[in-house]
Amino acid sequence: MMRSRGITVVTLPPSILAALPSESLPDLRTIVTAGEACSTELVSRWQNGRRFINAYGPTESTVCATMGVCVDADQKPSIGRPIDNVRIYLLDEQMHPVPIGVAGELHIAYDGLARGYINRPEISAEKFVPNPFSDEPGGRLYKTGDRARYLPDGRIDFLGRIDNQVKVRGYRIEPGEVEQVFKQHPVVNDVVVVVREDTPGDKRLVAYVVSRPEPPLEISSLRSFGKEKLPQYMMPSVFVVLQSVPLTPNGKVDRKALPKPDQAEARTDAPYLPPQTELERIVTDIWQHVLKIGHVSLNDNFFDLGGHSLLMIQVQGKLRAALKRNISITDLFKYPNVNDLVAYLSRDQDSAAPVLTNARLEKLKAGRDRLKNRARPRVDLNI
Repeated sequence: MMRSRGITVVTLPPSILAALPSESLPDLRTIVTAGEACSTELVSRWQNGRRFINAYGPTESTVCATMGVCVDADQKPSIGRPIDNVRIYLLDEQMHPVPIGVAGELHIAYDGLARGYINRPEISAEKFVPNPFSDEPGGRLYKTGDRARYLPDGRIDFLGRIDNQVKVRGYRIEPGEVEQVFKQHPVVNDVVVVVREDTPGDKRLVAYVVSRPEPPLEISSLRSFGKEKLPQYMMPSVFVVLQSVPLTPNGKVDRKALPKPDQAEARTDAPYLPPQTELERIVTDIWQHVLKIGHVSLNDNFFDLGGHSLLMIQVQGKLRAALKRNISITDLFKYPNVNDLVAYLSRDQDSAAPVLTNARLEKLKAGRDRLKNRARPRVDLNI
């Protein structure tokens, strides 16, 4: 769509931009990323003669509050400076401004701030506080919960959250909320949920689970349990079963010691069924490449293997190239199992929507004009 319509300016979260092929969008000239932290690698891959702008701003501030043009692709992208009419304060716990280079919580003040959270007066009072730096009656600051520091040239360097809130594909997620859901499972003894980015640009939720001795824990049971209680964006992509959760000397969870999930962790409990036909091999090979796993079974579900909507876009592009036919993203979501997808793709291709070439469009237009002429009433001029 972006290529066919010659889109020149686009605003996207970094995770969506990372899923798109940069070389296939020759008309794109200006890129604005927002909603998530932007990596150096992403700027380097997409800049290449384009204007790359990294923006920052939570929903509570009507989205964008700061912007910065990325000039050096080798440097970590900053979030720039405040846009017009926005005031940014980096403050310590006593609400005092921090000096250059010292981390503080980022606060926002301007007329575009939200009034608060609907039916949540307590959290509204906690997050929207009186502005001690303003003489205006009713002046407020929004406490973002984000850590940042000033660089020597005045730009702002985003450092992450001061709490455990994370962003995955633009969604705000509290890992503690996900943990509480899975702790209700009758076989789960303990669980820790973290965000991992083992592949640059591909953030995913990973749940580390400690089970009770009996009965045996089944991953499929965990997935079904979670799907009943959590929206899709809060579902962990991978479940890793541990004997115990690693702890620091002071008894807290040692998140750095949590093991990197291997390919086996993405497996389901169903037996492995290898591909038999050429079409089955094409589909499973593409899934393996996109999901970066060793093998895919015919009874596997794309989302149970750690897939998500952005990776599905990559699958769509590769299937189109391999099969030389139109495949809609809607159909891929409708058939997330290999067997179901292969059955759908095996149907008579004549029933698929034809590709409308320029020659085909001209014929359709000519036929339409002929029908109009036939339907037009004749006027007898021999009066």
